[in-house]
Amino acid sequence: MGGWRVEDMPQSRGMETDDALRAYYQRGMERERLSDGRGDLEFTRTTEIVRRRLPAAPAVVADIGGGPGRYALWLASLGYQVEHRDLMPLHVEQLTADAAGVPGIHTAVGDVRDLDLPDASVDAVLLLGPLYHLLDRAERVGALRECARIVRPGGAVFAAAISRWAARIDGMLRERIYLRYPEVTGLIDEIDRTGMLPPLGEGAFTAFCHRPGELRSELEDAGLEVADLVSVEGPAFILGDLDARLADPGERPVVLEVARAIERVPELAGFGPHLIATGIKLSSSTV
Repeated sequence: MGGWRVEDMPQSRGMETDDALRAYYQRGMERERLSDGRGDLEFTRTTEIVRRRLPAAPAVVADIGGGPGRYALWLASLGYQVEHRDLMPLHVEQLTADAAGVPGIHTAVGDVRDLDLPDASVDAVLLLGPLYHLLDRAERVGALRECARIVRPGGAVFAAAISRWAARIDGMLRERIYLRYPEVTGLIDEIDRTGMLPPLGEGAFTAFCHRPGELRSELEDAGLEVADLVSVEGPAFILGDLDARLADPGERPVVLEVARAIERVPELAGFGPHLIATGIKLSSSTV
């Protein structure tokens, strides 16, 4: 699940386009993205949100757009059977290397817009990134329909999105990206209004940033019943000493409990960088 970084500033349109997307991820930086304090917070919160509605192992979970496989490896460690797909051959190669000797993971190159998995063949779906890169609403709904197609009735689709205000709060306030890219000062109001991150840096990707209600409506239009929609990190991502707090056994529970306590507060849902919506495929759903 990608986050806001200065180097993540956008470049073009498409699945944004695919060429720009591939150029960005081909740099190989995604493999280590969750290794710092912010990544730890994102991963810890994401896994606890997902576990609330995951079926018991050894259920089959599709990790779609799963990058180098951090979540696939986590699922396999819990005894799940994992169908990992990612657009980048590099990510498939990295997961193949990291999963050597790890049972339960099958990985292949795949596109969320046209998956190779059969109808109703998995028990749950993780979609922790592809919605960022689909700039057109119709494509995002289509991707969610593909996830609904492959999940069994009653199964959950966990869909992550970048918050609409990540550019202003994380980018402008925390990262101070205006020092490197002064032009962003004249663009930030438009980013807030449209959710489209315009091109600022070389080798970066364009992303779409959701309001909570937009994410909910896209899942509903894909035939999924929204059982939950939460803010992932809460406000702690903005702390300058986040790494130290998460490493401190006394401080870490406080950081996580704040995120849990306010995760569904409507006024605060978009404050953190990421949202996760949990959509359930009903028995009567047609996709």
